[in-house]
Amino acid sequence: MTHDFDQIISRSGTSCLKYEARQSTFGRSDVLPLWVADMDFSVPRAVQHALVERALHPIFGYTVYPEPLYDSLIRWVKTRYAWQVEREWIVLCPGVVPSLHASIMALCPESAGVIVQPPVYTPFLYAPKTTKRKLMLNPLKLVGGRYQFDWDNLERNASDGSKLLMLCSPHNPVGRVWLQNELQELLNVCQRHDIAVVSDEIHSDLVYSGRQHIPLAKLARDRVKVITAVAPSKTFNLPGLGLSALIVKDKEDRSAIAQAFDTLHVSAANPFSIVAFEAAYREGGPWLDALLDYLAGTRDMVREYLQQHLPAIKLIEPEGTYLLWLDCREMGLNDRQLKEYFVQQAGVGLNPGVLFGEQGSGFMRMNIGSPRSVITQALESIARAERARC
Repeated sequence: MTHDFDQIISRSGTSCLKYEARQSTFGRSDVLPLWVADMDFSVPRAVQHALVERALHPIFGYTVYPEPLYDSLIRWVKTRYAWQVEREWIVLCPGVVPSLHASIMALCPESAGVIVQPPVYTPFLYAPKTTKRKLMLNPLKLVGGRYQFDWDNLERNASDGSKLLMLCSPHNPVGRVWLQNELQELLNVCQRHDIAVVSDEIHSDLVYSGRQHIPLAKLARDRVKVITAVAPSKTFNLPGLGLSALIVKDKEDRSAIAQAFDTLHVSAANPFSIVAFEAAYREGGPWLDALLDYLAGTRDMVREYLQQHLPAIKLIEPEGTYLLWLDCREMGLNDRQLKEYFVQQAGVGLNPGVLFGEQGSGFMRMNIGSPRSVITQALESIARAERARC
């Protein structure tokens, strides 16, 4: 089966955030939107067919989770990562961000420390604060064009009242796929200080050739308490459907997380998200393999274009995700000027790096989950703006 990722699909009239929030986000409605993390590609046909079939049934009542849904996730992680997950470990959740909050509430006492490692996905920075925990920062270090953990600072944070560490794996926005020795050392630190880990692994399927995602919980065994967040949302372009899962081995932790959700009276059950979740994990493998080949080609194209036409912008080499982390510090612009430059001069809507923490100052995040012609158009617009500026 062929997958046409070059196809331009209009998203007009679909209430899509990426396009219809351009005016409120960028101050103009005509920027090329390469910001929020969803893709402009059609979902796998199996997912679309499952949704259509469910829509043809005219009743949309309260919904339970069917066993085949659990089976599809268990089979997916076993096939892709040789990780044997048991049925009872799975807690279905109404999205990844709510599950991060619920995990903090369940595993970390109020006023205790939560370690996050910026620049990082924005909810990591506000979830500890909104749940009345202490935000502990362990900024990543950029060494030779590649981000690394700061082990010395991590040790200090771990010994200063921290009870939880939030890991982004693969890392959004810097694109790191953590190596086994890095994850082992992270677990060693957490074991020494009795720190639990919430590992956000929703980008785990989006890893480029030559790298391998390793589930932290598989590596941890029973040495460290690990809660793993997974979802088909990023992999198969389903974020609007919301359904995600936490993989939680410890029964008491599962109960505490369920209680946290109960206090909010929220449910993840939805007839459409359920059928999409199952169909994606059951039949989406060939589509994903084709997507990764396409994204790798786009990544290579962006790298070559920057080197040839925009040398002041450096690509931090991505090992995973469809999000590129662009080092724009040589352009000589402050963060306000940088945002204005891309929006007003280039007409391209990117995420300012400072949204991911002050360590992102001078950087921009670019979403390449669009047809290659769109990415080419954006690069050419930036190059024209740069020629005019110089």
